[in-house]
Order: sequence, then structure tokens, then C-alpha cells
Amino acid sequence: MQELLPAAVVAEAHERFESVPAQEVVRWALEDAGLPRVAVASAFQAEGTCVIHMATRIRPDIEVLFLETGFHFRETLQFKDELGKRLGLNVLELRGDHTPESQAAEFGERLYERDPNACCDINKVVPFTRALHERDLWMTGLRRDSSPSRANTPIVEQYELEPGKTLVKVNPVANWSRKDVWAYLKEHDIPHHPLYDVGYASIGCAPCTRIQFAGEDERESRWDGSQKTECGIHAHSPAGSGSA
Repeated sequence: MQELLPAAVVAEAHERFESVPAQEVVRWALEDAGLPRVAVASAFQAEGTCVIHMATRIRPDIEVLFLETGFHFRETLQFKDELGKRLGLNVLELRGDHTPESQAAEFGERLYERDPNACCDINKVVPFTRALHERDLWMTGLRRDSSPSRANTPIVEQYELEPGKTLVKVNPVANWSRKDVWAYLKEHDIPHHPLYDVGYASIGCAPCTRIQFAGEDERESRWDGSQKTECGIHAHSPAGSGSA
């Protein structure tokens, strides 16, 4: 794998960032890492909103990658637009090769119920992979405590997207709790997605998201009735991150 950053630099950053504020991690990603093509990926959930806010305070025009699947809640799209106007965001909407209508025509109705992996691949993994080919580093709002599937999330990792294409991925709030997220939003007077107020804990596409039940981790309310826990865009093996 051809590395964008020396493996030792990535490993040192991952270890050091466990004990520094997330804002410093974001600054490193935008300034000190020295990689020119940087973006934030977000579905405008609370954690991603925090990372967007941190990033735009340093680089106001940073690209915010948003997967427009065609299946989002109306509230998600409205909140994206409202926050975009409030913060002057540079949102780039990524779309797959199908609309909900053309997907139904080719693969049958309600693919998200019959084969949620295929639906996520069509609407998320494929268009997002295309976009990442044009970037060197991307930031997320992943948190370790949101789900067992994310418990080992590194703060900085370097991995091979596809043969010949390496990426650096930065998860500035990986070691935050849900309480930390909401404290940041309150401190900076940042609005939040309205569906949190009616019982949602993790908000994705409308057909595959329900309210959180008592005793569940946040992401158990996604893809109800299946063993699926991730959409697929975070499915990769880190290399040179100190956490492999």
C-alpha cells in the first residue's frame, strides 16, 4: 500500500489524540496533516454536526459530503438545509445511479427490507467510494460508545480504499460520549436534528430507522429485524493506524 502519511505519523497521532480536545484533532486534519483534499462526511446527526462546526471554524469552505439516498426523512433534508444556511456550509450531495423509483423498477419494491445490504451498496457505498477517490482525508462523527460495532474506532487511521488508492480517515469524536456531544451543541448554541426530540437515537434512511427502545444501544434502532449494524461505508481494515 502506498501511504499518504508515514505509518509512524499516523500511529503517533492516534495515540496522542486520545488525550487532546477534538478541536485539536480537527485542526491537525485540516492544517498539520498536509493533505490537500479533505472533506467531512455527515448525515447531519448530532455528532456529525459537532465535527462540521469544528471544521468550518477553521476552514469555512470545507466540503461536507452528504449521501442523498432518496430515502431520507423529510426532517433530515430540512435540517441539512437549515444548518447549511446558518453555518454557510459547502454541502456536496452524493447520489447513486438509481432513484427510489428506478431502483424499484430494476430490483423490485422494498429492496431495503428484502436485502438491506444491497440497498446500502447502491445508495451509499458506491457513490461514496466514487467521491473518496477524489479525496485524501475524510472526517466522520463516529463514536465508540454508540454501538459494539464501533467500539474499536481509531481516532486516526490510514487504509486502502481500493488497490492503488489510500485514504486517511479521522474520527475526532471517537472517544466522546453521547453526553459530550450534547454538551458541545449546547455550549456553542448549535441546533440539532428534530427527530432526536421524539425518541430517535441514530437517524438514517426513513424505511430502516425507528425510535430507540429502552435498554438498546443507539444503532440497534437501525435495520430492525436484521443482523445488519453498518451501512458499509466504514467497512475497511485500517493499516498503519496503531490499531490494526
